[in-house]
Amino acid sequence: MTPPPFSILEIAPWICYYCLSLFLILNCYSTTAQPPFDYPTANISTTWTNNESLPHSVSFTDGSQVRAILLRGSFGPKFTCGFYCNGTCTSYLFAVFIVQTNSGGGIVQPSIGFPQVVWSANRDSPVSYGAILNLTATGELVLQDADGSTVWTTNTTGKSVAGLNLTDDGNLVLFDVNSSVVWQSFDYPTDCLVPGKRLFQGQHVSSTNWTAQKDLFSLQVTNEGLFAYVRSNPPQVYYNSLMYRNNTNTGRRYIRFLNGSLSLFTLSVEPSDPFQLFYIPIASSAQYMKLMPDGHLKVFEWQGSWLVVADLFNGYLGECNYPMACGRNGLCSGNQQCSCPVSGSPRIDYFRAVNDRQPNLGCSAITPLTCNSTQDQTFIALENVMYFSINEDMERMDIDTCKQAYVVHRNSSAFIKVQNVRSPPSTSRSTLGVILTSTIGSVLFLLGVIGFLVYIIRKQRRDAQMEEESIGENFDRSQPEESWHLLGVLQKGWEQGMLLDMVDKYSEDMQTRSLEVVEMMKVASWCLQYDFTKRPSMSTVVKVLEGVMKVESRLDYNFTDQNITLEHDQDMTPLMASVLSGPR
Repeated sequence: MTPPPFSILEIAPWICYYCLSLFLILNCYSTTAQPPFDYPTANISTTWTNNESLPHSVSFTDGSQVRAILLRGSFGPKFTCGFYCNGTCTSYLFAVFIVQTNSGGGIVQPSIGFPQVVWSANRDSPVSYGAILNLTATGELVLQDADGSTVWTTNTTGKSVAGLNLTDDGNLVLFDVNSSVVWQSFDYPTDCLVPGKRLFQGQHVSSTNWTAQKDLFSLQVTNEGLFAYVRSNPPQVYYNSLMYRNNTNTGRRYIRFLNGSLSLFTLSVEPSDPFQLFYIPIASSAQYMKLMPDGHLKVFEWQGSWLVVADLFNGYLGECNYPMACGRNGLCSGNQQCSCPVSGSPRIDYFRAVNDRQPNLGCSAITPLTCNSTQDQTFIALENVMYFSINEDMERMDIDTCKQAYVVHRNSSAFIKVQNVRSPPSTSRSTLGVILTSTIGSVLFLLGVIGFLVYIIRKQRRDAQMEEESIGENFDRSQPEESWHLLGVLQKGWEQGMLLDMVDKYSEDMQTRSLEVVEMMKVASWCLQYDFTKRPSMSTVVKVLEGVMKVESRLDYNFTDQNITLEHDQDMTPLMASVLSGPR
């Protein structure tokens, strides 16, 4: 007998029960399968501490380290925010950065996927290990150092903040109960722009590299266009893109980082065409733009590693037109060949390289400018030199005005103010005898130094073995006899700190005044520098002997270099088509 069929009413409860069970199982699996550190939002009354307790801490082979608190998305370069350090990790930033992630939201590739910081809250005030970030119950995001001091805050207390969100385009947002933006990191740019970001009139990005050079360069939009500045006092422009004078747009000007361009909107706003475009390669992966510590505006893209895909000002500026291409007071010519300025005829060296092996670090004044010695200041003229700063009124500027403003223009003469060594003041007959006596005494003192060296040389030749034991040196008798002179011995004495041992032990007077004798050796060594530009003038020597100045401390004590003729000839090569480097 065939059983009667089930009616729909009889099986309906079982179908409903089955569907409900399946839904609960899938929902449970979906919830538990999501990694605990792959989340882009946080609620109020949440606290994060900068230590290993954070669920996702990663160290990279370049020495950097991140401790992520929010992470947006997975599989590929993604935006993250949290604590970041870039070296010894004694100080940290609270920052938004780009890292490489796997499909589970884990941060990976520690050997090449180094974190790229695109925004930071406290770049001028890094915090230490144990610092705390707190999204308070009153809706304020507060960063406190380990000692409890407040380093940074959003100042959003009482603005109905409901939570914190890291968006797909890297914007860190505090939102209210209506999901409206209360505060966002995009309103406070640092040194980077990310795709989609607008930089409005009144905002700016400024360069930083965690050194004393931070904030040296700035990029901003004004009523007149886009400008890149050296942040000197006053600011000096090294790039501009001026808009037309008959502009009728009354809206807020801005630039926007789009896929394929940096677009400047001054005459109109989107969706109209921009006033100017800087073309950028179409993105095949994550990109960001950074104002570099050297003033370049570069675009980076992830292509298996982070590569520079565009240098936006290079189409308008040559390398020498960047303000610090050769450091302060340097001259840049050709393919960034750096040198220090010198006066014409007679040749006088007023500047020397900060580092002879790294001429791009600039030049320092041998005698710094002194505000209370303006009567001893003069200008040296440099021909066929330009300056990076743009000045529209140069055609109406005469030489005297140019000298006062320290400004030069393309293919013109540059005038640099320098400090001369103070000349002896005019004196009356009543003081002439005192000065003459002092000068003669100084010259006699110098002759005494020379006589002392001659005495030492003769004594060495008379009793070489005794002197060798006193200074702990042996002559290399394999060398020609003319090379047995004591300049090499003096040089070794300097290097090993044994000048005092060269003072004659059989002379009671010299032993009594041994420190003065050593000072005289230092003066003689200064005068014997193989690089003639490092030798002191006679007036400088007199000042040292009178106790007004000290012996130059940065000496190399190399008195026997045979390449001096070649180096001198290279020094005399005229500089052509140079650019005066460094803000003035």
